[in-house]
Amino acid sequence: MIEARSLSKRFHDKKRGQICAVENVSFTCRPGSIYGLLGANGAGKTTTLRMLATILEPSDGTALVFGHDIVEQPEKVRSSVGFLSTATALYPRLTAQEMVEYFGRLNGLDETTLKKRIDDIFNRLDMNSFRDRRCDKLSTGMKQKTSIARTLVHDPPVMIFDEPTLGLDIMAARTIVAFIRECRQAGKTVILSTHVMSEVEKLCDVIGVIHNGSLLAEGTPTQLREKYQEKDLEEIFVKIVTAHVAPQLSTEVY
Repeated sequence: MIEARSLSKRFHDKKRGQICAVENVSFTCRPGSIYGLLGANGAGKTTTLRMLATILEPSDGTALVFGHDIVEQPEKVRSSVGFLSTATALYPRLTAQEMVEYFGRLNGLDETTLKKRIDDIFNRLDMNSFRDRRCDKLSTGMKQKTSIARTLVHDPPVMIFDEPTLGLDIMAARTIVAFIRECRQAGKTVILSTHVMSEVEKLCDVIGVIHNGSLLAEGTPTQLREKYQEKDLEEIFVKIVTAHVAPQLSTEVY
């Protein structure tokens, strides 16, 4: 389970001074369900997920990931998490198998377990035809499968997806969506960030709408439709964000 507790992250910019990227964000993501952080670019989605994955340290607040505190027990958190993002590059000179082996060893797998996990994953993802091909020679779809394999190699109970289909073609995106569904079916705790409404419709059991670093609304798709009297999730999103922005504009005018 993931339990975010008043997570905040501030950065210092030389020109703009202190910037609050995430402010007092709290939510719970449970095993066997998919929690979607829905927001526009720059809303704070990626910063939130990077704090959960211990890539960034929060300025205030904390979170429990699989029972481990992200501030006090970052190494235990990392061993429990698989983090997948299209922004994460592969090492070009390694083969697909070497890439997955590298991450398996980073996560402390012994050689016998690692070999079994790699064979299982490569069979499951139909990767055997390119397991000995260098990563810089792989197609986009092959690279995505390799990224999935390295994320999955230590069989983490918690999966974090940051804009997982951004920039991918239809077939590669379908592979990612299918993989995310499999994680839910396996009982893993899954959280993803997106601004793509079709992904929200297909995948998310619970949605958190984030804007300017703040979590503005949260609920199942059914709960949000009932509350905002709209069937279309895009319309619901616009209503939530507009209701937040309008009071700010009024304050600035006066």
